[in-house]
Amino acid sequence: MSLGNATNQAEPVYHEPEGQQPSNQKKYWVGGVAFTFFIALLGYLLALVPGFAYVGQLACAIIIAIAYRQIFGYPEAIRAGVTFSAKKLLRLAIILYGLRLNINVVLSDGLGLLLRDAAVILFAILLMVWLAKVFKADSSISLLLGVGTGVCGAAAIAAVAPIIKAKDEDTAIGVGIIALMGTIFSIVYILLRPVLPFEAIDYGIWSGISLHELAHVALAADPAGGDALAIALLAKLGRVFLLIPLCFILIYFMKIKNKGSEQSKTKVAFPWFLLGFIVLSIFGTYVLGESIPVTEGVMNGIYSLTTWLLTAAMVGLGLSVSFNDLRTKAVKPLIAMIITSVLLSVFAFIIV
Repeated sequence: MSLGNATNQAEPVYHEPEGQQPSNQKKYWVGGVAFTFFIALLGYLLALVPGFAYVGQLACAIIIAIAYRQIFGYPEAIRAGVTFSAKKLLRLAIILYGLRLNINVVLSDGLGLLLRDAAVILFAILLMVWLAKVFKADSSISLLLGVGTGVCGAAAIAAVAPIIKAKDEDTAIGVGIIALMGTIFSIVYILLRPVLPFEAIDYGIWSGISLHELAHVALAADPAGGDALAIALLAKLGRVFLLIPLCFILIYFMKIKNKGSEQSKTKVAFPWFLLGFIVLSIFGTYVLGESIPVTEGVMNGIYSLTTWLLTAAMVGLGLSVSFNDLRTKAVKPLIAMIITSVLLSVFAFIIV
């Protein structure tokens, strides 16, 4: 299904009214971007409501965006701004996300965890792809969910989507499922912690190598104490680090897959924003805090900005999702992802 259409028809092309002045076009563009941030704000406020706090701002915003689409339809007049949020702001958020990755810490203290992280990523993606074939589930959504489950949730899905040429609605569905299931699993982890035969550190490692989003890892590991939380975040950052080689591997396989076919005429677009991710990771690791002193408040501000940009981008994607998509495309990938997440938790439990 194409963007903004509830059927499998060709994507409609929005044209500005004849004689539309450039100033009005700019107004509609600004209005579209502002609209995505407004829904992001509603998601933030909803996440403050008891019960929704566990779901988080990102998932709440996507839910509101999808609900808006079903009730009022796609906001065609401001499509340009909404698309800008879904495409450009999404890539900017991923680039800024690189500041969260301390390469030095991962390489010096987390080499042992990196091997487990690599095993977890391989396990999640291969199992998800296999289950998708068994269930005859949508291959694009399933691969996105496999990457999101194995690596780092929404950020990984957003990074991989342009490489595999996933549709916007498929990306939004994948992000929504990841946010929901990751929240459920993190709560289950908290409930299971008292009865597990784990020391706090081992529980932190288990959480870090198996849960979906960075926020989910923090939510699950925090009750086990500061040491457990620190090792959990380190394990999770190792998976974020491995997103970089994973993207290049996927580019290689996409080229092989498309070779000799009609799709081979369209080159696999290189995800240039990943270079920004790498540059900011290096900058944050070796420059910020050393050559350039930065307070914790400034870094927290950058992290908050990243979250808002990512949320606004996901709103743009969420507006492209129709209930027809959810009924026909999401159910089987969701079942496959639940099975994958459960077995991944078991696998991670064994290798801790």
